[in-house]
Amino acid sequence: MVFKRLLGTLGVGGPTVDTVLEDGAVPPGGVLRGQVLLRGGSADFEIEQITLELVARVEAEHEEGEREGTVPFERFTVGGGFRLAEGEERAVPFAVTLPWETPVTELHGQPLGVVLGVRTELAVAGAKDKGDLDALTVRPLPVQEAVLEALGGLGFGFTSADLELGRIHGTGQQLPFYQEIELSPAPQYAHAVNEIEVTFLAGPAGVEVVLEADKRGGLFSGGHDALSRHTVGHDEAGARDWQAEVDSWIRQLVEHRAAYGAPAPYGQTYGHGGPYGGGDAHKDGHHHGGHGSGPGMGTAIAAGAAGLAVGVAGGLVAAEVVDEIGDAFEGEEDEEG
Repeated sequence: MVFKRLLGTLGVGGPTVDTVLEDGAVPPGGVLRGQVLLRGGSADFEIEQITLELVARVEAEHEEGEREGTVPFERFTVGGGFRLAEGEERAVPFAVTLPWETPVTELHGQPLGVVLGVRTELAVAGAKDKGDLDALTVRPLPVQEAVLEALGGLGFGFTSADLELGRIHGTGQQLPFYQEIELSPAPQYAHAVNEIEVTFLAGPAGVEVVLEADKRGGLFSGGHDALSRHTVGHDEAGARDWQAEVDSWIRQLVEHRAAYGAPAPYGQTYGHGGPYGGGDAHKDGHHHGGHGSGPGMGTAIAAGAAGLAVGVAGGLVAAEVVDEIGDAFEGEEDEEG
């Protein structure tokens, strides 16, 4: 999907820009390829710099409640330093590497409701303008997909996915926000938890899997949240019985009485001095339960042998997550400062 826009700071007669991304989803840490297509205006212009900016629609908590906004999380300079003649057409190819913690936007080709974009900015004759905005589609890494499919096989159902502004302490988190994938409990755990939340923090060596259980209260005690984290190498994606392992993670998380994470009997759960940073995990700026997906759409996932099969329960239809990305980010430019 391409969104054309005239460079507003240059007015009528300025150059236009289209950014065309290669088809297909890219995994976190993968290479995003495409072309920036320029068309000259009614005069010659000096193209000083072409910049791509990755942006995300993120939820943030404040005293009055919750608010959504646009957060840029990476920038790449992909060209510049040339004169674009009047009416000239020029293509500038690029290949950039996504951050490892880039959120996942789809599973098995179906949108999860998380909105990411690639914004193109031109620096022309001393002026800057955000000239193009395109949807960014990110598929899960093999470890992420294995964990999600195991949860589906165990009977957990997808509720929503969103991006939360804040940090999970005790992890190696790099971005200013993290992704939460919220799941309704499998039947065998419905008596103990209201929901399970999964966060993936990927890095060059592997993936941290942070699990949070919203535990039900008993007759004489209130409910509380329990967190645990598990680190898995990228090369282990196909080497484990994931359904048995994830079940052991959930079982121990549900049974654990402390507020924060406990080590899993399988795999490795790091405390102080782990490979991506030490300490127990807990979340800043986090709210528990009762919230929907980031872009304001409700989704539902049915569990099956193939894993989590994505569907839409309400709000925008899945295709509109991509088609309406311009609307999703509309009006944010003035607020980002």
